[in-house]
Amino acid sequence: MKNILNTTFNTEHQSAPFDLIKTENYIPAIELEIERTLAEIDAICYNPKAPTFENTLEVLDTSGKQLGTITSILFNLNSAETSSDLQEVTQKAAPLLTKLQNDIRLNQVLFDRIKTIYNQKDTLILSSEQQTLIEKEYKGFVRNGALLTPEQKDKLRLIDTELAQLSLTFGDHVLADTHAFELLLTDENQLQGLPETSIMQAKSLAKNKNKEGWIFTLDYPSYVPFVTYAEDRDLRKKMSLAFGKRGFQNNENNNEEIILKIVRLKKERANLLGYDSHADFVLEERMAQSASIVNQFLDDLLQNALPFAEKEWNQIEEFANNKLNLKNLQKWDTAFVSEKLKEELFDFDEQILKPYFPLPKVLNGLFEIVEKLYGLTFKKSEKISGYHPDVSCYQVYDKSNKFYALLYTDFHPRPSKKGGAWMTSYRSQNQTQRPHISIVCNFSPPSDKTPALLSFNEVTTLFHEFGHALHGMLANTKYSSLSGTNVSWDFVELPSQILENWCYQKEALSLFAKHYETGETIPMEYVKKIKDAAQYQQGLQTLRQLSFSYLDLSYHDEKASEIESVFEHEEQQISKLQFTATQKENCMSTSFSHIFQGGYAAGYYSYKWAEVLDADAFELFLEKGIFDTETAQAFHDHVLSKGGTEHPMKLYKRFRGSEPDPRALLRRAGLIEQ
Repeated sequence: MKNILNTTFNTEHQSAPFDLIKTENYIPAIELEIERTLAEIDAICYNPKAPTFENTLEVLDTSGKQLGTITSILFNLNSAETSSDLQEVTQKAAPLLTKLQNDIRLNQVLFDRIKTIYNQKDTLILSSEQQTLIEKEYKGFVRNGALLTPEQKDKLRLIDTELAQLSLTFGDHVLADTHAFELLLTDENQLQGLPETSIMQAKSLAKNKNKEGWIFTLDYPSYVPFVTYAEDRDLRKKMSLAFGKRGFQNNENNNEEIILKIVRLKKERANLLGYDSHADFVLEERMAQSASIVNQFLDDLLQNALPFAEKEWNQIEEFANNKLNLKNLQKWDTAFVSEKLKEELFDFDEQILKPYFPLPKVLNGLFEIVEKLYGLTFKKSEKISGYHPDVSCYQVYDKSNKFYALLYTDFHPRPSKKGGAWMTSYRSQNQTQRPHISIVCNFSPPSDKTPALLSFNEVTTLFHEFGHALHGMLANTKYSSLSGTNVSWDFVELPSQILENWCYQKEALSLFAKHYETGETIPMEYVKKIKDAAQYQQGLQTLRQLSFSYLDLSYHDEKASEIESVFEHEEQQISKLQFTATQKENCMSTSFSHIFQGGYAAGYYSYKWAEVLDADAFELFLEKGIFDTETAQAFHDHVLSKGGTEHPMKLYKRFRGSEPDPRALLRRAGLIEQ
């Protein structure tokens, strides 16, 4: 029988036929599509006609289309619905795909054709998008070794293959350690302080596992409420230490040696390409441009945030000592004490918000906000299959009721899903096809008695990921490689982070914050408390993000290969930005998936960088009105629809009229003395 993955899907909008794909389909399908892709590359290389933009770069951009579809399905499912068999397949697929990438990027004949066009680019009549594609492809080849000697190219191939496998293994280890731990409680007294929703979820989980009592796990919807609200300090400690041990235990999932290998290989790869460090290699193509600029950016934020953080920590210690009889605060105390202090300062317990944020209503409200801003409508499809019963699929239409995208949603944790939240795509957008986008989260699931009730933090997470999804769904470019989120990593967080701002606005909250039992709209005094609390402990929160950013850069600078101990290196980098003692059995780096599995190596600073952009951009919405159609249209036209077709600062300035004001972030966070 023909392998379904090697065919054009005979489904609505050519959506992935998840229910028909078998694990054993992947490797044969990938091998066949690699052959077909190489044949497409050969056709470009040995075209007897002189190289032109159309017969070289445009054809290259469309090559390997089916392979891209297959690998998107495989690697997305390995994150959202994995199994030991699927993990084994990804380990087999990674070196095959890395070899293909190198076979293309190190193909001298292909590079020579691209170089010819690149050298003629100033004399050609091309659109700005076509000029960008020439620049991107030429630099992409050079940055992937096109100018190396044959011996150096062979070395690069070996490094890339090993890095691809190490990255997958790192993620598998974190997932395994996350799901290897569970806290089973049988004494009801141990539940004191915990929200009712958390208790019900823990009860349901225990019931599903045929156990008596309550089970708490390291999945975020279980872990975060536990360490934030549990009165039992010893149990908070147990959970916190278990969370911090992921990838750092004396077992088969230990990631320490993997990290050392990754950072040394990245340094070696950068050196091979003529850079002093992986950070130099990465930042050359970012808005920030260099490590020195990033460090100055972080240092400036630190200078503003540190005085506030010190005051906030002193306030926490004083409150813990005087009101909670807690001394010598440890890492498992900070969330608990911070929440108690917030309740006192603002007369506000965030748990009272959860009944106003049932997931179905929040999602529908989000759809309504997006319709007001960008004219999109969402219709749930019963015909298009998901990869798990939890997954829903929506057909997305533009303001003229024309089909514009597919959107998959997957909201709740399960053992087969990695932690965190992310947006991804199953099919890219280009001039001939509309995109298939997915958002994956790990929100509090429904219980036997209630629908899924979100914390306010989960609401902002949903809006954040939906902002990324909008970047994908509203993409309207000619070429896939420049579409949607294919932008600089320090620009990619702008669409996601700006959408979070609507969560704090009365006009937006009134659309979706409805009590799940009574239908009552969230009281205005709660809205005021949400806004009042928005600046709470921003100094400490900023220090936390800065510590991750500094740590990330330190793993990718010119001294990265000198690191001998992951634990000691981490301690050296971030201890000065922390107020609690280091725990010898914990190490954050060994589960730092953003930089060792995801694409944020030497780029974690991007979150703060993009916060400057989003704070500055949202000030315009506040000035004009949060649903002002003219402002929304400008953001759509110059940011959301343009992808990476031009330099991000050019796009931003077209929207805003000027470069971003760095003080906009400080104003929003309250990190400027009033």
